[in-house]
Amino acid sequence: MGNITYHVENHVATLTLQSPPANALSTSLLEALSDRLDEVEEDSSIKAIILKGEGKFFSAGADIKEFTSLQNESDYTSLSKKGQALFNRVEKFHIPIIAAIHGAALGGGLELAMACHIRYAADHAKFGLPELNLGIIPGFAGTQRLPAYVGAAKAYEMMLSGIPITGEEAVQAGLVNKSFPEEELFTAAEKLASTIAEKSGPTIRQVMELVTYTRSSRFEEGVLAEAEAFGEAFGTKDAKEGIKAFMEKRKPEFNDQ
Repeated sequence: MGNITYHVENHVATLTLQSPPANALSTSLLEALSDRLDEVEEDSSIKAIILKGEGKFFSAGADIKEFTSLQNESDYTSLSKKGQALFNRVEKFHIPIIAAIHGAALGGGLELAMACHIRYAADHAKFGLPELNLGIIPGFAGTQRLPAYVGAAKAYEMMLSGIPITGEEAVQAGLVNKSFPEEELFTAAEKLASTIAEKSGPTIRQVMELVTYTRSSRFEEGVLAEAEAFGEAFGTKDAKEGIKAFMEKRKPEFNDQ
């Protein structure tokens, strides 16, 4: 089960992912995020949001155990579309969301962070989309947002290798705004949120709305194609082997089937 705590102080809402030990993005955690966004929308005093993770990680990815409960390709495609819709809501939210990332943002965790408007990270945090290690592909718009931030060449490298990069490297690649020693990360995020909260609420909302126009219709086409491919990937023998190997903590043996 997953939960997200919600705290408001000085016009800043802090949302904390709580799904130990790795803040895996289970269905319940994603539903909790949607519920918390509903609460924020009802509070007109909030001008900035900080999203962070409890414990050792921001989020180490999707809940792989939940994948094994789905029955067919259409179930996986539906899961992908639901996750994409929620993360699109995050990206289009009328209040700026600052992701404060420590430990790791992998797979769905990185896809969530990329949907946020500003990313602050610990210097040695890990960022990656390792889905191909499981014989599947990113399904929450990772194939679309990652190239938008780091360029196609770096996105290919990260997704095809599955090798994560550090917070410092993520800054250089354009994925993260700034990185800090971990003990300074949350203070820095709070300082930025407080600075934003000093601004006029209507002007904040205007900027948030206007920047969304930079997304082209090709993005919407891309996430739809990703959802279909995500479902197809789970229909392969390699996906079954990859997930089985992950659960058994061993290296998978793919046969390109």
